[in-house]
Amino acid sequence: MKKRNSAYPYWFVLPGAVIFTVLFLAPTAASFWFAFTRWDLYTAQFIGLDNFVQFFKEPFLVQGLWNTLIYAFLTSGTKSVLGLLLAVLLTSGIWAQGFLRTVVFFPVLVSTIGIGITFAALMHPTKGLINVGLEHIGIEGPGWLTSASLAIYSIAFVDLWKGIGLATLIYIAGLSAISTDYYEAARIDGATRLQQFWRVTVPLVRPATVTVVTLSLIGGLRSFDLIWAMTKGGPGFSSDVLASVIYKQYQSGFYGLSTAGNVILFLLITIIIMPMTYFFSRREVSQ
Repeated sequence: MKKRNSAYPYWFVLPGAVIFTVLFLAPTAASFWFAFTRWDLYTAQFIGLDNFVQFFKEPFLVQGLWNTLIYAFLTSGTKSVLGLLLAVLLTSGIWAQGFLRTVVFFPVLVSTIGIGITFAALMHPTKGLINVGLEHIGIEGPGWLTSASLAIYSIAFVDLWKGIGLATLIYIAGLSAISTDYYEAARIDGATRLQQFWRVTVPLVRPATVTVVTLSLIGGLRSFDLIWAMTKGGPGFSSDVLASVIYKQYQSGFYGLSTAGNVILFLLITIIIMPMTYFFSRREVSQ
């Protein structure tokens, strides 16, 4: 006699499915629809691809897209490299190891807006503590946030300072999971410290690297609060990213254009993250 499947387990899934549909699927579908319209709070007129065409015709919007890619890849790559090096240092048994771990992780706990306002003051071209200190040793400090060529990189540096602690913590967890037997075998084979790092640590810490890169890329691609607190996208549009451009379009009443920007940002994150996650997961399975 064939056993009937009970519907009982599905009742456990239903609340989560309803919440996911209401808070994610429905707004996402609505965003895709409104991206093809010219709308306000009361009416919506279907205009096809006009919003997307307009988006890529505006130089400052394209600049925001380009800045988003620079910012995301610069911060995620740097966090991965420095996070791993700091994790190796902080698991090597150095003096005050626990205290140093706390110091490295502390910026993660601080408000992003607070950090943005603080560093905006520190990086002021004439009154900021950084340039005042450089002036005392005979160096003329640049306009960290007022130079169109430097602003986005200055913000990326602050983002790195704030986020490096989380990357380091993830790497410390990954390093703690590596058996010491691998290093013993490498030392017996005559491997130097550098060779042990490249041949043992880097390959075995790959899952942590995937996590750090993925989280950092997603955070970088959708970054807004730190940039808005420090420069509001200025000077001009030189440090604008997609999220800040979208916010400015909403402020100006271009709801359809800003919604199209949201869709582009969603697709950009999907196009970058999904293939990368699939590639790394296949590599892990094959190994």
